[in-house]
Amino acid sequence: MEHAIVLQPEILGYFKNLPITNTLLVSWITMVILIVLSFLATRKVQMIPSGLQNLFEVFVDFGYTTVEGLAGVKKAKVFFPIVFTFFLYILFSNWLGLLPGFATITFEKQPLLRSVNSDLNMTLGLALVSAFLTHAFAIRYLGVVDYLRKWFTLNPVFLFVGMMELVGEVTKIVSLSFRLFGNIFAGEVVLATVSGIFAFVAPLPFYFLEIIVGFVQAAVFMMLTLVFMVLLSEKHAEQH
Repeated sequence: MEHAIVLQPEILGYFKNLPITNTLLVSWITMVILIVLSFLATRKVQMIPSGLQNLFEVFVDFGYTTVEGLAGVKKAKVFFPIVFTFFLYILFSNWLGLLPGFATITFEKQPLLRSVNSDLNMTLGLALVSAFLTHAFAIRYLGVVDYLRKWFTLNPVFLFVGMMELVGEVTKIVSLSFRLFGNIFAGEVVLATVSGIFAFVAPLPFYFLEIIVGFVQAAVFMMLTLVFMVLLSEKHAEQH
């Protein structure tokens, strides 16, 4: 039976009062996969890496070099674990949603599995965590007084600018969450539609496109979060 793609994730059951949705289930699966891969890659660290360790080292080294180029040496050590975790989690959850069985395996007449980021709750949660950490690092590097001076000052011109920047912080959350959600949800709808019409060869180009989209969206979320962290943790010019 073909399942229609809907905005709201399907609820599989409840743990006390917590609804367990199919997207939440897949998010747990994604975390387990990342933890297992990390364990296997670092279980026996060798001076001359090979296999999974070598692949992870190349991947991590490229990511760290990218972050260091934008954030500098000192901040890169702090920002890198955060933004790269965002990247890996979003990438694996996006690609996991392309595997056979998503939206076709059912549990009590509901799809058991669904792409994590086709749920706006998930992408909004990621955006809120990104925003919270960005402001937490800003306070850490600037101090509470200089952090507040970014938004509030006695100068009416700079006060107005600060108010506009506060509005901008809210729009960043909206932008991060809806960009990721929109691209992944749209891809899910396209794949479901094409697969419903053509069973075999025709959907393959669309799957390949979604692999690229999944990578790009993970990279975009990571880089935007990094840029926001770098900009907000830098001091403004002295305001009079």
